[in-house]
Amino acid sequence: MFLSNMITALTQVVILYIIVALGFFCHKAGIYTEKASRLTTDLLFYIVTPAMIIRSFIAIEYSRETLKGLGLAFLAAIIFHLIGIVLSEIFFCKTDTEKASIYKFAAVYGNVGYMVLPLAGAMLGDEGVFYCSAIVIPFNILSFTHGIKVMTKGTKNSKISAKDLLLNPGSIGVLVGLPLFLLNVNLPQVAFMPLSYVADLQTPLAMIMFGTYLASADLKKVFSDYHVFICTFLKLIAMPVLTILSLKLLGFAGTLLVACSLSASAPTANNTVMFAAKFDKDTALASSVTALVSLFSIFTMPVMVAIAQSI
Repeated sequence: MFLSNMITALTQVVILYIIVALGFFCHKAGIYTEKASRLTTDLLFYIVTPAMIIRSFIAIEYSRETLKGLGLAFLAAIIFHLIGIVLSEIFFCKTDTEKASIYKFAAVYGNVGYMVLPLAGAMLGDEGVFYCSAIVIPFNILSFTHGIKVMTKGTKNSKISAKDLLLNPGSIGVLVGLPLFLLNVNLPQVAFMPLSYVADLQTPLAMIMFGTYLASADLKKVFSDYHVFICTFLKLIAMPVLTILSLKLLGFAGTLLVACSLSASAPTANNTVMFAAKFDKDTALASSVTALVSLFSIFTMPVMVAIAQSI
């Protein structure tokens, strides 16, 4: 059973990384470079991802069970982020402050939007996207509070507004989709189909853009710092394993457990680079760490998903 589940998960990950490879070679050929992908980031961030989340809420029929699952997914996100925060503080407490800020953020915050939502859609369908969408809110709240605190350690802290917490792109889809789910609204075809077409752009666009990102990263430099391997271990192995065990003890099961485990095992978030740039940290290091952890995730994510499906 475990081997079968791992092969199924690995197949889906490989399918997505074939599209990543397309982005990688497009960058090398000068067809679609990282510079060009950055120009389309806002399209993915502000339009496509919210559309995918909204569609998942509409596709799931309201019931007490699905509402309970949504709340539990939210709780699970709090749990595994707290696990990551504790682990990162323990392992990077003596690391140089400038580098520690990058490694701590990278070890805690995963790619729950660009990477997890397409994977959830491919592996678990709309129900998986529905549960993973709930995880976006705690991710944004914590990354815009704890994440900023980590990135600004040793400097003047940046102010955090309610607007940053509630109206960031990752939460917009949930804020629109949740009322539609609670009211059990069925959109007419003339409204639903355009939404669905835009949502379908999420997987290919996100993966191609990620490929250009990998192509421009300096992986040789980051291999010389052993801290990156600690960061990789924490993000891809320790954090998901502890999350799966914790959620199982709390009674999580089925699609809900797999969706939460998938989110917990996601590679480092692209926000690591954006936050590093915003707060004048080492963006080259942030880019390389994010790329390297993402490469290792090809092998670890299928294993973690298979564990969650098998226990």
